[in-house]
Amino acid sequence: MVNFPVFEKINTPAYVADEAKLIKNLEILKSVKEAAGCKILLAQKAFSMFSLYPVIEKYLDGTTASGLFEAKLGREEFKGEVHVFSPAYKPSEIDEIVAVSDHIVFNSVAEVLRYKDKCVGKSIGLRVNPECSTQETAIYDPCAPGSRLGTTLENFDPSMLEFIDGLHFHTLCEQGADALEVTLKVFEEEFGSFIKGLKWVNFGGGHHITRDDYDRDLLVKLVRDFKERYGVEVYLEPGEAIALNAGYLVTRVLDIVHNGIDVAILDASAACHMPDVLEMPYRPPLYASGKKGEKAYDYRLSSCTCLAGDVIGDYSFDKPLKVGDTLVFEDMAIYSMVKNNTFNGMCLPDIAMIDLSGQYHVVKSFGYNDFKERLS
Repeated sequence: MVNFPVFEKINTPAYVADEAKLIKNLEILKSVKEAAGCKILLAQKAFSMFSLYPVIEKYLDGTTASGLFEAKLGREEFKGEVHVFSPAYKPSEIDEIVAVSDHIVFNSVAEVLRYKDKCVGKSIGLRVNPECSTQETAIYDPCAPGSRLGTTLENFDPSMLEFIDGLHFHTLCEQGADALEVTLKVFEEEFGSFIKGLKWVNFGGGHHITRDDYDRDLLVKLVRDFKERYGVEVYLEPGEAIALNAGYLVTRVLDIVHNGIDVAILDASAACHMPDVLEMPYRPPLYASGKKGEKAYDYRLSSCTCLAGDVIGDYSFDKPLKVGDTLVFEDMAIYSMVKNNTFNGMCLPDIAMIDLSGQYHVVKSFGYNDFKERLS
């Protein structure tokens, strides 16, 4: 149960970014990029709270986008470079993408050849797939068999090197520098001979740089050694690392029912407000709770949608829950606001922040019109 007095009377559900924790992450990232001599970009697919971009842009070099809308957001709200990668570009959008972007990364040799003449004055890159899996969660593995992401060595055409400035690989997800070291070795074995004459190499995202146990010294060494070998600029584009553990989803207990177990029904939803809980799946951290059986009182936390499987997980507490109690899920800044939805007519949570003085501010609230305008 909550021990954050600032949350006791707020409207719930609410995503709350913690500015102090965000800055702590950014300071780590800035020290890494300065030590390594690389550039670090905000991957907006994980965190797009643009009201905080004026803070982030003081530490990082730009944004990376997965398509037109994110690229426009980066250009409009962030003072820095705009990079974009998409597995394929719509012909109707490519001119606008080029107009707002600095780096345009293509997924295939065919797309490089198809759109290179439209990208005059821009830095063109090709995403490659070193086919080196370092994780077990297939849905988040760009190197899984049959992956559509990146050009494999078999499909690489050296003749198109004259049209590109850099190579991009992205193979990691919530991983350490040890996984990057493995990937980098394979990447160099397969594509190292093509780097001469290029301007940059992008190591992609998935680097959990701000996690306490992350080996930042190893990351710095890997980047510095790579730059020395090839003489190119190196980019990293983490998303999670920027806002890792820097936000919350605050919710309240609406009712408690019993069916073999005690089930607390919340005003927050896994399906609507934290989809990764069901997609990945995983059990999100909850302040002042334990795993089932660790504390005196066990509850299954669920939602008020009609989806039977809209269950967040099983938790235990020192005291019994009661209707009206406030619960605080942690590490909810990332992959939450960017993935939420209004299934079942659920209202989107407020977007809020705790500033450096400890004050709570609602940045944006949502209502019926936000639900209705998504429909027709």
